[in-house]
Amino acid sequence: MGGLDLTELLSHLVIYIVVLLLAISAHEAGHAWMSYKFGDNTAKDLGRVTLNPVAHTDPIGTLLIPILGFLFGAIGGILGSVPLIGWGKPTPVDPRNWTNYKLANVMVSIAGVLANIAIAIVSLFILKGLAMAGAFNDLDVNVGFGKTILILFRYLIYLNISLFVFNLLPFPPLDGSKILSTFLPASFQPVFDVLEQYGFFILILLMYFGIIRLIMTPVFSVIDSLITAFLSL
Repeated sequence: MGGLDLTELLSHLVIYIVVLLLAISAHEAGHAWMSYKFGDNTAKDLGRVTLNPVAHTDPIGTLLIPILGFLFGAIGGILGSVPLIGWGKPTPVDPRNWTNYKLANVMVSIAGVLANIAIAIVSLFILKGLAMAGAFNDLDVNVGFGKTILILFRYLIYLNISLFVFNLLPFPPLDGSKILSTFLPASFQPVFDVLEQYGFFILILLMYFGIIRLIMTPVFSVIDSLITAFLSL
């Protein structure tokens, strides 16, 4: 399985799911908190302003699909081309309660990805701090605990930046489409209504034809270069 034995594969999977749960919980909690700040109590009253993954986990989108995607990626071949995707329970908001609709629509939409990029930046600095403190001097980062720590932080950085970029794509139901709709004239609303109705299927097609992978591949290259450069400073 992609050069991993079963024990190593399962350990990677556990770390991946733990990081994914944190990333998705922070993302959805960000939406909920920002909507509350603009006067909407809907998500707060439902207990969504929390990092507790139980409040945000969708059994299919947060667990089943990511686990299958991870395992298929380890198997390789045709199945290995299935992208690693995942999502949480949508955060319920009522725009009628917002004190400033246009500003709130942008800020609530962007709050989730800002939470993700914040986690990635903090993780990068912690990783740099550990390296500067000599935490890896006596640890072999290719085996055991040293390798686990490195994998954990790489997943924290990769997954959160991936969610940041992916969710800013201007396709419904992604956050980028909501931000874009705020600045487009009202005449575009019918187009957005149609896109919103079929948005999920459009995303599936984009994934199937490799468009999402085409977008994310250079992002991964930049992350690799960033981590390498940052740790060598």
